Amino acid sequence: MGSEVTVNGGQRLHYVDHGGDGPAVVMLHSFLMDGEMFAPQVADLGGEFRLIAVDERGHGATPVDAAFSFWDVARDVLGLLDALGLARAAVIGTSQGGFVGLRMALLAPRRVSALCLLGTSAAAEDARVAAGYRELARTWAVNGPAEQLLDMVANICLGGMAAPEWKAKWRAVSGPRLIRIMDALVTRDGLLPRLGQVRCPVLVLHGSADAAYPVCRGAEIVEAVPHAEPLVLVDGGAHFLSLTDPKAVNPHLRAFLATHASRQATVPAGAPLPRADLG
Repeated sequence: MGSEVTVNGGQRLHYVDHGGDGPAVVMLHSFLMDGEMFAPQVADLGGEFRLIAVDERGHGATPVDAAFSFWDVARDVLGLLDALGLARAAVIGTSQGGFVGLRMALLAPRRVSALCLLGTSAAAEDARVAAGYRELARTWAVNGPAEQLLDMVANICLGGMAAPEWKAKWRAVSGPRLIRIMDALVTRDGLLPRLGQVRCPVLVLHGSADAAYPVCRGAEIVEAVPHAEPLVLVDGGAHFLSLTDPKAVNPHLRAFLATHASRQATVPAGAPLPRADLG
């Protein structure tokens, strides 16, 4: 279940608005995932915040018809805020979702009230890692998602968490779709020189057992962002931290969002909304 809106020059975007009277919080998922990966946050935090889970381009029920960048995805989500009449929202982004959240905060600083980044990076992808990911996508496209490939992805992203439901979803991803979403991942630009322009409060959480990005990737975000909280290191936490380690993560999210998420989230119908300031 969910809703669909057309944004950003015709892009269809699927989302689930879980409702509620609390501050609006947009949840942005990781690579190969969809908005359902935030089920632990919906169950635990849904009574306090209006949680809106987005399926990013090429993921879940949101289609992708051409090459795109995470700047495009950031504009998609800002378009969703327009459609929902939200002047501002907080953002939770895990891994790829963090790439998008940072770009939202740079494009439209007045519209992101707070930013929670989990297991993410502001750097461009390492060239050797990117080459390996491209080879994985080519193999998948030619031979299909063999169990060995699915196990490799699960080990990197989910650590020791059993994930039969996610493997079932991954099996349904076509080769052409995988190549498009992988291209966006491995060709993304680095943001480190621009992080000083991020104006909102930022909370960074990183797992000590993250198999995709070392802890230093989270630490360099904290160092570069003017209004960042101290880095939260989750002992033994895996890469897709919000899904794999919610008991460790959710108390930090709750406390940060209770302090920083905007309670003046909506504007009257027909009133002008803030537009993107950069890019």
